[in-house]
Amino acid sequence: MSVNNRIKYFREIKGITQNQMALDLKVSRQTIVAIEKRKYNPSLELALKLTHYLSISMDELFWLEEDK
Repeated sequence: MSVNNRIKYFREIKGITQNQMALDLKVSRQTIVAIEKRKYNPSLELALKLTHYLSISMDELFWLEEDK
């Protein structure tokens, strides 16, 4: 299974840049890029920070997709 996310979608709707999100969450911009491109799964702590930051629920932001 792979973890999918809608971080970029919600970030862009709210008009937040990758740089601003990274600064606010105290991570590197490269971390945000890697999560958005599904090259890196965030820790539970960072996932919770992302949901709080974007004011959405965990299941709106992340979901599991079965590998084919």
